[in-house]
Amino acid sequence: MGGITEEQFAEFGLTFGVAAFMLYMLFILLQLARESKAGRFGTFVILIGLGLGMMGFVAKGVIKWMLGG
Repeated sequence: MGGITEEQFAEFGLTFGVAAFMLYMLFILLQLARESKAGRFGTFVILIGLGLGMMGFVAKGVIKWMLGG
């Protein structure tokens, strides 16, 4: 497939697919805050409360990259 291995294709798809999905989830969280008229503090709580899982996933990737694995 154009000189790309299955492993490279899977890593590319996972990296950009998950990033796109996380951006979409961020859009959903902001839309939820806007539609519920949460205000600044409510939006902050929504983003922290529901966004911690995304932040943990990103932190895991950054730590893995920094350790070289």
